[in-house]
Amino acid sequence: MKEKTSEKILSLLKVEGALTAKVLASELGLTTMGVRQHLQALEDGGDISFEDKKAVRGRPTRYWSLTTQSNSHFSDRHEELSVQLIDSVKVIFGDEGLEQLIAHREQMSLALYSDRLASKPDLLGKLEALAELRSEEGYMATVVVDSDIDDKNTVYWLMENHCPICAAASRCLNFCRSELNLFQTLLVGIATVEREEHIVEGARRCAYKVTALDSE
Repeated sequence: MKEKTSEKILSLLKVEGALTAKVLASELGLTTMGVRQHLQALEDGGDISFEDKKAVRGRPTRYWSLTTQSNSHFSDRHEELSVQLIDSVKVIFGDEGLEQLIAHREQMSLALYSDRLASKPDLLGKLEALAELRSEEGYMATVVVDSDIDDKNTVYWLMENHCPICAAASRCLNFCRSELNLFQTLLVGIATVEREEHIVEGARRCAYKVTALDSE
């Protein structure tokens, strides 16, 4: 099914953050006027809002971004059911039972991810394969390469622009701890992994800083 223009706009704002109508038009190959019509409709529907930022010269520049309501357009993995199941596990099996469930999920993911990453010879290849896997699971993941000013060290960022298990993670932060541990285990001996931004703490995305060990 062909993706609608409004859906493309929402996806771009989800991945890139706040954007102007001009940038959106360039990305979509449309006129600025045409994009503004879609933006107005999305604003009327409560899915996006804007902020006018002061420009160096001339009129302020208008930036569009997603509202909390827009999350309904992205995969949620049945949030209510997830929360109910977590609560039930805690009631029936206690905190230890929930920890065992999270550990089992982590081990299953580790086996799957390790198999996919094994054929990738370098860190960037492994991260791109990991981002592909995470995107298949609904995390809208991308990899960004960020070279230091002295050009000696290269820092990689694994960006996850959506959290399909956000409700579950909000109820039990150990899901987030487990995912960070998973990434660290996958890249042990190759790179360090640190989470710098966290959706559950109010950030727009989860951002993982990945530094190759031989670059430290």
